[in-house]
Amino acid sequence: MREERSAAGPARSVEAGSGLPKDGRSAKPLCVDLDGTLLRTDTLIEGLVSILSGEAGAGRLSGFAGTSHAAFKQRVAAAARLSPETLPFNAELIEFLRSQKRAGRKLVLATGADERTARDIADYLGLFDEVVASDGLCNLDGKEKVEELVRRYGDKGFDYAGSDRADLAVWGVADGIVMVNAPRNVARKARALGRVVAEFDDRRLVAAAVRAMRPHQWMKNLLVFVPLLTSQSFTDWPGLLGAAGTFVSFCAMASAIYLINDLFDLTADRRHPRKRHRPFASGTLPIPLGAGLALGLMATGMALAAAVGAAFLLAIYAAVSLAYSLVLKKYPLIDVFTLAALYTLRIVAGGVASGHLVTLWLLAFSGFTFVSLALVKRTGELTLPEEASDRRGGSRRGYRSEDSAILTNFGVASAFSSSVVLALFVNSTSASQQYDSPEVLWSLVPVVLVWQLRLWLSTVRGYMYDDPIVYASTDWVSWLVAAAVLVIVLLASFGVSVSSWH
Repeated sequence: MREERSAAGPARSVEAGSGLPKDGRSAKPLCVDLDGTLLRTDTLIEGLVSILSGEAGAGRLSGFAGTSHAAFKQRVAAAARLSPETLPFNAELIEFLRSQKRAGRKLVLATGADERTARDIADYLGLFDEVVASDGLCNLDGKEKVEELVRRYGDKGFDYAGSDRADLAVWGVADGIVMVNAPRNVARKARALGRVVAEFDDRRLVAAAVRAMRPHQWMKNLLVFVPLLTSQSFTDWPGLLGAAGTFVSFCAMASAIYLINDLFDLTADRRHPRKRHRPFASGTLPIPLGAGLALGLMATGMALAAAVGAAFLLAIYAAVSLAYSLVLKKYPLIDVFTLAALYTLRIVAGGVASGHLVTLWLLAFSGFTFVSLALVKRTGELTLPEEASDRRGGSRRGYRSEDSAILTNFGVASAFSSSVVLALFVNSTSASQQYDSPEVLWSLVPVVLVWQLRLWLSTVRGYMYDDPIVYASTDWVSWLVAAAVLVIVLLASFGVSVSSWH
């Protein structure tokens, strides 16, 4: 008999008469694989990411070249020293193992991972009676694992919990099969091999991949359409097509950068009360799959950008974004100006792709505006308890909580500076030549300034939990401001004079 908790539930119940223990004397040992089974990740890959994201980086790995697979695992484990408390465990499986342990069953951690890592995890959980793992000489994978488990417990003398194709050989000599997030084709073959006593499946790979790409952040890439708006090219269809291609290319590249950034921030994210739920940190998105997705998105973005003539600017955006993620975000103020440059680069790329190059007026206005918004982002982070360190220590971003006041001053000053630039433009000959009724544009000055100051008010009150542009995308006042800006530009463009209103 088999019953399911729900159609999409994480676990299926054990078969009746499966041989699972009613007491410890009648049960065969249950051997449990580590990577992909007990953990939602692979410890070797975790170790490599940990080393690559450290100060020594790839240089440290170069010393491991020429070693056997088992020795390589041992050196990676020694260099990385993963912290078990930060690793993403399969909670449903652990609860199942605890019930087996309470019934007196012998539990064995049988893994191809290095013995140091396996013992650290076994000691942390306190569940396993034995650990069978690679030891630097023997790589306990595939055939070697089969032979070792049969030697210890006999053919059909144990049950085995595994997750992927490599476990099929072990399931072939096991008495009972426990499947954990096994792919469909693997699950089908496992059922043909023997008696499945339990299944656990809570994979949501597509949903996890979409979350990791952060599509809500794509709102920022709408900035590529600003040159079309400011040049009043509302019916320039080739220009609109070029801007649309640039928008998609920046979305793809931005998602790739987010994936890479999350990989390098993996350990820090797992210690964070909110970020630990991100797909990589929680283990819902496997690292190899996420890395492959990042490469695919990068290639797609560059291909689209090349088609619309913005490949060079997208490459600069990618390089600066990576530099920001890996290094620049650690340095106060440099990080703010880098973020502002990334915002502005989107506008420049949209102008190039659409054929409407940005003016110095637009660059000056956007520069001050984006410095203000970047400072909103940093100040907002300092107001969150989990982001700030203690009142005297430094934070991971290089700021201290007492910096909030001066950052607020910097940001509000930038907001007023952008409004001054906008006012000077409205009164310039450039506006007179570009718009039929430039005097209408004076309405933009208070509208834009009020919007920026409202963002700052929300920030100092502790309401700014996200990127300010993402915040604005869900803020009804910001939508009203955007609509007002569009209406004002249209009125100024089509010759609706203020004198005609009297």
